[in-house]
Amino acid sequence: MKDARPVLTTLTAFLTVAVISLALPAGTLAQNQEMTPEERARAMAEYEARIDAELVSERPIEMFDSIWIEELTWMEVRDMMADGYNIAIVPTGGIEQNGPYVATGKHNYVLQGTCESIARELGKALCTPIMKLVPEGDIDEPSSHMRYPGTISLRQETFEAVLDDVASSLRAHGFEHIIFIGDSGGNVQGMANVAARLNERWDDAHAHHIPEYYRYGGGDFLESELGIVETENDGIHDSFGITSLMMVVDPTVVRYEQRVKAGLAKINGVPIAPKEETIEIGRTLQAYRTALTVEKIRESIADTGM
Repeated sequence: MKDARPVLTTLTAFLTVAVISLALPAGTLAQNQEMTPEERARAMAEYEARIDAELVSERPIEMFDSIWIEELTWMEVRDMMADGYNIAIVPTGGIEQNGPYVATGKHNYVLQGTCESIARELGKALCTPIMKLVPEGDIDEPSSHMRYPGTISLRQETFEAVLDDVASSLRAHGFEHIIFIGDSGGNVQGMANVAARLNERWDDAHAHHIPEYYRYGGGDFLESELGIVETENDGIHDSFGITSLMMVVDPTVVRYEQRVKAGLAKINGVPIAPKEETIEIGRTLQAYRTALTVEKIRESIADTGM
């Protein structure tokens, strides 16, 4: 009987190339020393052809209703961009101490509500995942919020590098306007620095830092429009406005039930009970903050001429 080993060896090599070309990224294929140059070239060509075909393939199911990129499939993002979604909002929050009642992710919970509201009001805009880790003080010799357990801090250069990479990723896929909004004061300078550097490098997209999102005057609005005045200062890192915005998303993150039980359901002299009333105030404040931010984003985009 004729030796079948050469045939089996050839078949095995062919199947290996085919499987590798479908499963491995291009960089891995290019560095695979077990393949001949011809095999690598063929595998690379097959890999690129598969990706090219996949990128233009039809979405097999109906669109999911979300403006959060992390909740969408890549096909949904692609199709939304084809429909004119050319704005990406990058929200920055933080993990920091916020007194005895409010979760360390205070800013991130606020952004869950505000970024979605802003994106939907703005139109043709998506939100990236919230950047939950930001500068919160020195790490090696803890300062500022880092003196409190639970706080997580980034070095300023790390924060700015991450912002740069996120924005650059969005531009690479075709977003034309990348919007930075920050819910914490310590994020403002970093976002401004990165936006300025990106705009020096880019000629086909624009980065926008919107400081008005942070400096929206929530306390003034509550007093002038709703007659709500904080008559006391509890001396903790909290306010009625922020608490109401958080309660729109989830009342448990301000420990509502526990505070009611302990007789501590107020902040700076303003009661947060009944819950339904505070949530409604939070919605009103969110709508005001949204309208102001959307106005400033539109002005910033108009200034670019794009």
